[in-house]
Amino acid sequence: MTTHKAHCLMLPYPFQGHINPMLQFAKRLQSKRVKITIALTKFFLKNMKELPTSVSIEAISDGYDDGGRDQAGSFVAYVTRFKEVGSDTLSQLIQKLENCGCPVNCIVYDPFLPWAVEVAKNFELVSAAFFTQNCAVDNIYYHVHKGVIKLTPTKNDEEILIPGFSSTIEASDVPSFVISPEAERILEMLANQFSNLDKVDWVLINSFHELEKEVIDWMSKIYPIKTIGPTIPSIYLDKRLHDDKKYGLSIFKPMTNECLNWLNHQPISSVVYVSFGSITNLETEQMEELAWGLKNSNNNFLWVVRSTEESKLPKNFIEELTIEKGLVVSWCPQLQVLEHESIGCFLTHCGWNSTLEAISLGVPMVAMPQWTDQPTNAKFVKDVWEIGVRAKQDEKGIVRREVIEECIKLVMEEEKGKLIRENAKKWKELARNVVDEGGSSDKNIEEFVSNLVTIS
Repeated sequence: MTTHKAHCLMLPYPFQGHINPMLQFAKRLQSKRVKITIALTKFFLKNMKELPTSVSIEAISDGYDDGGRDQAGSFVAYVTRFKEVGSDTLSQLIQKLENCGCPVNCIVYDPFLPWAVEVAKNFELVSAAFFTQNCAVDNIYYHVHKGVIKLTPTKNDEEILIPGFSSTIEASDVPSFVISPEAERILEMLANQFSNLDKVDWVLINSFHELEKEVIDWMSKIYPIKTIGPTIPSIYLDKRLHDDKKYGLSIFKPMTNECLNWLNHQPISSVVYVSFGSITNLETEQMEELAWGLKNSNNNFLWVVRSTEESKLPKNFIEELTIEKGLVVSWCPQLQVLEHESIGCFLTHCGWNSTLEAISLGVPMVAMPQWTDQPTNAKFVKDVWEIGVRAKQDEKGIVRREVIEECIKLVMEEEKGKLIRENAKKWKELARNVVDEGGSSDKNIEEFVSNLVTIS
């Protein structure tokens, strides 16, 4: 790639859900002749089942090469050491690339790691913060940082007014955290994403303007924001990047053949697809309620239960499940599943990547948010974009089987479901248009590249 226009070094937070969006953005930049190097931690690289071949990958250290976040014991220990060792090893990498005749022009970093800005400044490089969550959630964390709102869990449904939102939202719609010292630290980190954001050259957001127009326009008055999403493989959107068919990075091995063969034998729009992402852990009681809710719904279902979660299923649940009725797998190729014509709805924890994939593929949702940004995403899915329903928890924080059954029925069978499906189709169309030539996200990416070239 001797003809590249500029060289971007990308620093994602070492979670699959944070790396994938950045990787997809990297592929878009690469198609516009920007050289990409992605810096991943040694521990993360060790645990990969699949690595992308399309971009250059280099290792840095978070100070815990043998065990990553778990080895650190606590979240505070992890981020503290990551800052120290990460700054050093990232600096060494920049130096190494310079010595090889491939100098870096720009650092694109995950704001969970705000120290990257200082590293960029030391080398006189430009920097771009890349927010993997949507703008509404970023806006809430910004106001936590400013001390305007506090995210203390409340039982009552008090109304909260957040600048940049057109209407008040309920306490159950803001990002939620269990009260614990560890959660307080996580929240601190989320607010700290904004601690030095005034020093960066660009703020990139994994969303699109049409999806969150109001809050994006509001935040754009404060920061140099560019929306560049949805960051999902091009084959599912504009199809302009011919070899971009999957993320190409995974910590789990998907049971691709089993899933697709099973789906091929199901009627159109008949299957409930269920997945809670790569890190959410459900309580045993919740797993049980979900299992019976699915079984009682009388719809066929494909359910992703990671191997670490399988012991929480009701006794003999898998053994007694007939192959026509349902399939339980340890991991699946989610985009291929969501795209499949037999899928009728997606029962999801509403992590942002899953939500954005469902929007991009026009799949109605049953939202069952657990924590952090998920309740806010679920609020937008239900009330703003109107592409799903939300399964409400009881006072114990459990969504009961009757509620699950009722929500599935609403989306799959009732009149309201029809409206939801129509809206889902509309958003799917918009998601494709924004990344296609001349769309809002495409224009933003073009502008980012031309600014980069001028600087380089």
